[in-house]
Formats: sequence, structure tokens, C-alpha cells
Amino acid sequence: MQRRNFLRAGAATLASLAASQAMADELGNFAPPRQLAAVRAKADRIIDINVCRRPFRAQGPRIESEQRYGKTIVHHYGHGGAGWSLSWGSAQLALPLIRASGPKQIAVIGCGAIGLTTARVAQMNGMKVRIYCKERPPEVASSKATGMWSPDSRICSSEHATPAWTQAWEQMARSSFKTYQSLLGLADQPVEWRDGYFLSDIPFDQPLPDSAHGGEDDESDEPDYPDLMAQLDDLRPRSVLLKPGSHPFRVAHAKRFTQMSFNISSYQRLLMDDFLRAGGEIVQQEFEHPRQFGNLRERTVVNCTGYGARALLGDTSIIPVRGQTARLVPQIEVDYALIYRGHNLFMLPRRDGVLVQAQGEHDFGNEDTRIDRALSVAAVERLASLFA
Repeated sequence: MQRRNFLRAGAATLASLAASQAMADELGNFAPPRQLAAVRAKADRIIDINVCRRPFRAQGPRIESEQRYGKTIVHHYGHGGAGWSLSWGSAQLALPLIRASGPKQIAVIGCGAIGLTTARVAQMNGMKVRIYCKERPPEVASSKATGMWSPDSRICSSEHATPAWTQAWEQMARSSFKTYQSLLGLADQPVEWRDGYFLSDIPFDQPLPDSAHGGEDDESDEPDYPDLMAQLDDLRPRSVLLKPGSHPFRVAHAKRFTQMSFNISSYQRLLMDDFLRAGGEIVQQEFEHPRQFGNLRERTVVNCTGYGARALLGDTSIIPVRGQTARLVPQIEVDYALIYRGHNLFMLPRRDGVLVQAQGEHDFGNEDTRIDRALSVAAVERLASLFA
């Protein structure tokens, strides 16, 4: 992938949600938008900055079983930036492998998005589950996700998106989507639908200039990603172009879209509460080698270690993709998302704060989790520039 494509890769999924229906858009075919509250985008309102490593796997998630150390080990990891988004459907694909092992009592390794959801799916299918983990929410890496439903975010490379794989992905996405709809309207609002605005300095049908992406066409090892979201067009409202002057943003072109999002902290708490209420147990334990699986009481072990599988199993197919988000003081009146095309900016309001995400030029293959405050401050300043 060329460098001019790199900085938009992190928001490619989000942009596609707003832009993939450009041919079907109708200019201003809805009531004038209500007055939108401005984001108080200032560096001194940053209350937290987090860095995580997305576990990208060019082949897509690893969902397979093996017999080892006297156990049936079901591997379930490597979801890139789509862990929360695909978790329920992906766990359903892993379920037959778990069932085939026989025992009704299983061990799940990991307490992140995939581990917790897999544990809940197993419980709902009559199994007794014990989670073994080094960390639990909110310390797990999944707690640092942005919270937008993005089922195709770095989920595989284009060369591996075969028809059979794509069909499995769609099955995971639709199954997850249906489950999330059942969580709407609950206390603490773990799942919500939000409007968002896709902004651009030039018409949406025009390609961005190289200068918008940071300069020269240096080669990167980042692969091309498949365009999958068109298969889910029936699950989301149509995006709508806004008439010039009908929106408050200091850009020439704007489009409104509607998309599902998660309030990660309340959603994790819901999963944890449901897991424990159903008789689940959590054991604090760190694994340094998979042979330690052999010491567990359970005969079936489901490995949901995400990026940790790279070190634990020596699985070099897992590639880290660095992601950094800043969290601003919560603004309940700000209830819309923003994507600023060509400016490396994504903003999502949550109950625990306004998230501002920015990509670095060398995030792909980067396992560095040190915070780059300047990167987030620059993103917040770009956000501020959108408001008069």
C-alpha cells in the first residue's frame, strides 16, 4: 500500500459507511438538520489518551481447533479492528468446534471482546465457563477501542477475501448486528444509533490529492483491504448529501450518515455482569507458553488472546496495528460523529467522553504502545478548526 493511502486506512471502514452510497444520495431530501452543539475541542480538555494494538491477520480471524497438551484447543483470535463488531457472529462460528470437543465445562483464555463474548455464547448454549486471564476490563486492550460498529475494519487483506471467506464474514456481521439490536434501549445504553457527518474540502466523487495524506508515495507493507460493506447496505440507513450552507461545519461538502456505536465501558460491564450471573468464574492467571493449558482442569480450552497470541503461540501471522485515541471531557449535548476526509480525523461521542482518533504514518506493524500526545493534540486542533 502506498503512503498516500495509509493515513486514510484507519478510517476506511467509517468513510465507506458514509460514502459507498454516493450514487444513491439525494441532495437535501430531508428536513433541515437541527442545530448541532459544537465540540469544545481544546487540548486542556483531554482527560485520557490510550494506545492499543489491533491484532491484524491477513488471512482473517483464526477459528480452528487442534489436539495438544492433552486438550482440545479452539483458537479464536485475530480480528483486526473488528473485534467488538464481529464478536457475537464470530463466536457462533467457533461454537461447533467447541461443542465437538464434548465436555460441557470449558476454559476461555482472555477477557477482552472476543473472550467475553465467546464465554457468553457458550453459556447460552448450556456450557459452564471459566475465564483465565492476565487482565480484565477495563485493563484489557479491547477497552481502548473507539466503539463504532465497523465489521470490516482491517479484518483481512484483499487477496484472502475469497467468495467462501466473504460469505463467512457476512454471516458473522449479520449475526452480530442482530444481537446488538437486542441490546438497544437498555440501562446505561451500551448500544446506540448515532448520526454522523462525513466532511470533505472537495466533492466526494473526486480523489484526494497526495498532499492530503502526508506527502510522497513511500511504499509500506500495509496490504490493500477488501470493500465488504456494500453487502450490508440493507442494515443501515442511506447517507444524505447536505445542501451548501445547511450545516455548521467549516467545509464545502458534507454528508449525513447513521451508524451503530458502543459505549464500551457500560457494554463491558453488561457482559461481565451477565457472565458472572450465569455462574461464570474468572481466574487471574498469566500464560507464558501454551503448554500451561495442559495444567487446566478443563479438557476444552478456547484461546481468545488476541494480539497476545503472537507471543504466546509464536504466531507471526498476527501483525500489530497501532491505534491512539484521546478522550475529551464528556459533552452529552454532542450526539453526532464526525469523519473529516483527507485530514486524518475521526470523532465519536460516548457517555464517558468525546473520543478523537488520529492515525500515525507508521501504525501498521508498529507494536509501540507509548503515547504520542502531540499526535492527539494536533487531531483535537483539527477538530476545533471545523467550528466557527
